[in-house]
Amino acid sequence: MAYPRPQLQRANWMSLNGPWKFTYDDNGRFVQPSDISEWTHTIEVPFAPETTRSGIGDTGFHPNCWYEREFDLPPGEGRVLLQFAAVDYRARVWVNGQFITEHEGGNTPFTADMTHVINENGPQRVTVWAQDDPQDLAKPRGKQDWQLEPHSIWYPRTTGIWQTVWVERVPPTYIKNIRWTPDFDRWEIGFEAFVAGEPCNDIQLKVKLSFGCQMLVNDTYEVLNREVHRRIALSDPGIDDYRNELLWSPEKPTLIDAEIELWCDGKLMNVVKSYTAMRCVAIQRDRFMLNGRPYYLRLVLDQGYWPESFMTAPSDEALRRDVELVKAMGFNGVRKHQKIEDPRFLYWADVLGLLVWEEMPSAYRFTPKAVERITKEWAEVIERDVSHPCIVVWVPFNESWGVPNLTESAAHRNYVQALYHLTKTLDPTRPVIGNDGWESTDTDIIAIHDYDNKPQRLEKRYGPQVDLTKLFDRQRPGGRILTLDGHPHQGQPVMLTEFGGIAYAGREAPEAEKVWGYVRAEEISELQLRYTALLEVVNRIEMFSGFCYTQLTDTFQEANGLLYGDRTPKFPIEAIAAATLGGEEEDDVFCGTIKAGWPQADPIQSVPH
Repeated sequence: MAYPRPQLQRANWMSLNGPWKFTYDDNGRFVQPSDISEWTHTIEVPFAPETTRSGIGDTGFHPNCWYEREFDLPPGEGRVLLQFAAVDYRARVWVNGQFITEHEGGNTPFTADMTHVINENGPQRVTVWAQDDPQDLAKPRGKQDWQLEPHSIWYPRTTGIWQTVWVERVPPTYIKNIRWTPDFDRWEIGFEAFVAGEPCNDIQLKVKLSFGCQMLVNDTYEVLNREVHRRIALSDPGIDDYRNELLWSPEKPTLIDAEIELWCDGKLMNVVKSYTAMRCVAIQRDRFMLNGRPYYLRLVLDQGYWPESFMTAPSDEALRRDVELVKAMGFNGVRKHQKIEDPRFLYWADVLGLLVWEEMPSAYRFTPKAVERITKEWAEVIERDVSHPCIVVWVPFNESWGVPNLTESAAHRNYVQALYHLTKTLDPTRPVIGNDGWESTDTDIIAIHDYDNKPQRLEKRYGPQVDLTKLFDRQRPGGRILTLDGHPHQGQPVMLTEFGGIAYAGREAPEAEKVWGYVRAEEISELQLRYTALLEVVNRIEMFSGFCYTQLTDTFQEANGLLYGDRTPKFPIEAIAAATLGGEEEDDVFCGTIKAGWPQADPIQSVPH
């Protein structure tokens, strides 16, 4: 199994995925592990109990559940950390019957130091309580349905552990976390590191950066107050041809390998592996910029669900294959919709070259509690993912979800503006979309959702003859105004970030009457013709700096994917790519990505690393 946190990799670790004891506690009777008299199920972690991959497959309402497993801890010295990549929504953790930590937030990781409760004479026992109220609309829940059966654009719920659990040994003093920030203009890479554990008198960090066989940096820094903050200058050749060899882009995803050593009193204590990249994203007037050049974005909306495992990928190979499929279809990025994706997906996007818009899962009510929860978890999301070069845009809100009265309520507007500015504060290096879809206040990109299925009407609405003032003041795709009063268009890039939504499920699809989409194609040939016509028009509208087509895969009843849920293309990959590119040469976009001969079935076939 691949290490779950690719940008801070430690060598001494062990996965705790696999069979755990499991039981529901619908009435909330259990307070601690000793209260549990019977474990009713065995569950396969990290798959949620709603999924068939978990071995349970129960999609009913279950607000409380409990997990437990035992494992043998290999002998060693230092501290032992228990790591949870994501548990939805609240979690409490016991080790050997001793309570050690709790966490709230279904999308972000947390760590428990279990050193002080280790059983020295036998196996270790981990118990987890997870609470996820299915009726709570004031928490970040994304596409998880509050009704018993999924409907419209809402999907089955995900409860409890849904990403990897692992345990690792670290030295008494260790590197807790790091952050990379490329500075294209200065040809530098910002580096931050934070040290935890026992105090040392003389602490140093050695940082080695390399590209292939070429050593770029071999520096040593004194650690003061358990922190290091440095700007690492690279040797700048000053010539674009040479610079381009080190720049990261979808066409040439060059990564810089990193090794960080922690030395205490002249003794090597800790080594972690990481990586970074030299790349810059920015907004210049009406264009999105990548590495100082205008860059047209061709994105596809990616829900990140699988039929048998929901929000949890069936395997690491499945995550890699999704990235390769997206690129093979002619897209250069994804908008991860209402989901904070597994870091392994971001790793493959970094390695293979795919741009990612990261979007916070919405709450559906506007309450003080919802504001508190979203704000806290969004800050944790940014902290987790800020070093990934693939992430180029942050999206805290989608279609006014959780802020339904933006036009009338100053409080709702203030909330959107506050999260926009908070995001810019936590990461000033990336563009931020305040509210993707419509009703824009402060934003770096005007993002429009328009599901008009007539290409000629889209061209008339957004073509060269359009008066921009009238467009933003009068047009209401989806019945919503595009920009709010006091926040006129100020020259930002305009992108069509949701459109299409053409449903085709096949005539043999079960319960075909429940299939949902914005418009329906009766035959595959009709789907191909509609997609080609839409993309031909959208590609030639000069107002747009990019687009995001809805969507990558069928997701439960929402059958408007270019791929079925099992990742089989609905019509040939080559034809999808030709339409996506709008007449551009394939080789200008793919740069080595698999194009022809893509398998039409066997969706979880392993791709060699």
